[in-house]
Amino acid sequence: MHCVSEVFCRVPAAREAPSRASSGHYPRSVLELWRLSAGELVDGYARRSFSPAEVLDSVLARVDRVNAALTAIVTLDAAGARVQARASEERWRSGAARGPLDGVPITVKDNIPVAGLRSTWGSRLYAEFVPAIDELPVARLRAAGAVVFGKTNVPEFTLQGYTDNLLFGVTRNPWDPALTPGGSSGGAVAAVSSGLGPVAIATDGAGSIRRPASHAGLVGFKPSRGRVPRCDGFPAILLDFETIGPIARTAGDVVRVMQAISAADPRDPSSLPFADREFVIPDPVPTQRILYAVTFGGAAVDPEIEASVAAAARNLARLGHSVDEVAELHLADAMNEAWPTIAPVGLAWLLGGHRDWRGRVSAPLERMADAGANMPATRYFDALNTAATLRYELGKLFSEYDLLLTPSAAALPWPAAESHPTRIAGREVGPRGHAVFTVLANATGCPAISIPCTPSAGGLPIGFQLVAPIGGDPLLCALALQYEREHPWAHRWPARFEAAAVA
Repeated sequence: MHCVSEVFCRVPAAREAPSRASSGHYPRSVLELWRLSAGELVDGYARRSFSPAEVLDSVLARVDRVNAALTAIVTLDAAGARVQARASEERWRSGAARGPLDGVPITVKDNIPVAGLRSTWGSRLYAEFVPAIDELPVARLRAAGAVVFGKTNVPEFTLQGYTDNLLFGVTRNPWDPALTPGGSSGGAVAAVSSGLGPVAIATDGAGSIRRPASHAGLVGFKPSRGRVPRCDGFPAILLDFETIGPIARTAGDVVRVMQAISAADPRDPSSLPFADREFVIPDPVPTQRILYAVTFGGAAVDPEIEASVAAAARNLARLGHSVDEVAELHLADAMNEAWPTIAPVGLAWLLGGHRDWRGRVSAPLERMADAGANMPATRYFDALNTAATLRYELGKLFSEYDLLLTPSAAALPWPAAESHPTRIAGREVGPRGHAVFTVLANATGCPAISIPCTPSAGGLPIGFQLVAPIGGDPLLCALALQYEREHPWAHRWPARFEAAAVA
């Protein structure tokens, strides 16, 4: 096992990148290779336009330039990554590349264990925890040749919708560093949207992939329950409501990751229904019957988000899909009310195994754990029963429609150190007022994807969400690919960090 260089809010000094220029349509400077998608990187490796080691040098130099302003990556393994990159380079040279992720730099959210690399879950309780083995999706990415080079910041125990903790501090949005990228995958989206690797893997327990992706101009995919098998991870305080999925600049890169990590595994029984179902993208995309819900239960939605998602609905109709609109959908009302029961009980259970936890977790999490410990079991059971009822009700909706379309988030990004926006569209909202659209997919086990649409007038990203029945994962990716071809977004970069692209 190699030694790991751990960093907190800062990373080592700048490195000198090789000077060899690339060819073709790729950036001429190695320092610009960080701009490329995973697909473009692999194409360049196959053409021998550049190497995995050169790409890694470019990404690490980019980390040096911008990460201190973002706190996106909190633990960096430059030495280990270079070993991986050189091995990938040799495979490409000898014609033995492992596939469409070989040599691609990837970050991993800090609540997903990576062997030999500190994995803190954003908490001082795990500040020195170094796992001996990878969680299964990480092991599969390594087997596919991906270069795992760092861990991305999370809120403590990944239980808040913004990203801050006592270990590393606040993560900021590259599109406006005064604002949050959301949470709990805030570090992951801040990394990808600023060029710190084209792909990140993360977890989604209540929208933690999709909402941050929408705040950062990225594609964020929450797979069906069991579609990405899990084992050797942290305790499941959100039960099987949480899944692992990819965040990327392009829909094609999301597909690459899913094809690498989605095979069934007997250690995760929930994956067995997918044992004979390869991750194959339908082509052509079949016409879909889509229900567009402007809001859930009368919840406030930022008017710029509402206008952008309405335009996305019209664009989907122009692509040939049938789109019906409903002003309000009350399907998820009860689940949104019940959801705040789930996390406190799970946290109280987790901390029950740590005798010394008081004073070592943040005050809001301490209050959450106490609330969970004092919650009646009947209330927790009621929340689980509400999820079961929602599965039935959503099943009825999917007997009439193929997909559900909503905003990914109800609010634009808010100040980085604040846990949630207190007002949306001029109305006071509670802690989950921005998050009303995403819990539905976690409670039911359905796949859901956030796709970038027209940004706000001030240039802040906005995303729309598509939800499909369980098993509809390839279909959602196909819709994202189709939409991207007609309404591309990968060319958009945060202006502040665009200027840092040229050394």
